Amino acid sequence: KLNVSYSGSALSWFQSYLTNRQQFIKGNNCSSSTAPLLQGVPQGSVIGPLLFILYLIPLGDIIRHHGLNFHCYADDIQIYISTKSISSTTYFTLTRCLTDIKTWLEHNFLKLNCDKTDTIIIGPKTITKSIPNFQLNFNNATLSSSPVIHNLGFLFDTNLSLEQHFNQITRYACFHLKNIARLHSSLSFAAAETLIHAFITSRLDYCDSILHGTPSRIINKMQYIENSAARLLTHPREHITLVLQNLHWLPIAQRIKFKVLLSTFKALHNLAPPYLTDLLQRLAPSRSLRSSHANLLSLPCRTKHHNWGDRAFSIAAPTLWNTLPLPLRDCADLPIFKKSLKTHLFKIAFNL
Repeated sequence: KLNVSYSGSALSWFQSYLTNRQQFIKGNNCSSSTAPLLQGVPQGSVIGPLLFILYLIPLGDIIRHHGLNFHCYADDIQIYISTKSISSTTYFTLTRCLTDIKTWLEHNFLKLNCDKTDTIIIGPKTITKSIPNFQLNFNNATLSSSPVIHNLGFLFDTNLSLEQHFNQITRYACFHLKNIARLHSSLSFAAAETLIHAFITSRLDYCDSILHGTPSRIINKMQYIENSAARLLTHPREHITLVLQNLHWLPIAQRIKFKVLLSTFKALHNLAPPYLTDLLQRLAPSRSLRSSHANLLSLPCRTKHHNWGDRAFSIAAPTLWNTLPLPLRDCADLPIFKKSLKTHLFKIAFNL
């Protein structure tokens, strides 16, 4: 439980921000008269999200009371539970938690929008197929399990095949590549590169650390998109490997490793959320060895399901980190680490 108290200049700053505020509407170079803002804060304000998160802090106590785990992203709350089987107790726990959340929201001038609330069961096919009609009923609302859900812009399916997400990226990329191709003759190289980074590579890089360990056919699909963007930008006749090398673009497989290793560095240097840092343990041999000062990470026990378990951050991060050269593992500066890591992966990708 978090208790927050302010005094002195900090309290005065909050008071000046939350009181005597005015608002108006502007459109087509016309402005309305001002009106007092009696409740809330101006929309789009810098401190608005922070104040809203503070406002929602009691929700965490409700969810913890029911023994569930959760993540909060402003007004996007994710509740999850890990279980080997779904029993009547699981239904009861989730239903009671959602009911208490809905009640708290109503008492605090908020609403649980059931139309925008999704549930999903993630697990092996043998488990997901055995529960075809999973439903939660509470306060005259029914939530049914979905085969695919949006999670902060990423599509998750019940078996974590990520096929739906890749299909979405492919459609999006092809649409924008065609539009950029129509304009390419009128664009400078810098402008075309900016458009490709804004619409194509930004999508390929978004949450790509989740893609570690996915089948090669999926990686090849994404690589094809990157290759198409590179050829559109340069119009070369050389082999695509030389094109990517000249553009200094990392292939998809190395881009994924780059993101995982960058998250690992941040977790080791207290620049990442604690739930990531807690997944990593530095290697501490029982007796003095050469590796005692090599800044290595301890690998957890072998996972039961390699297709799933080896993709977890707790497994992927130590595995990739321990393959880095010692100067990279010993680096303590984030900008230097990012630059050196890209150079390292670039040399590996193109055998330099």
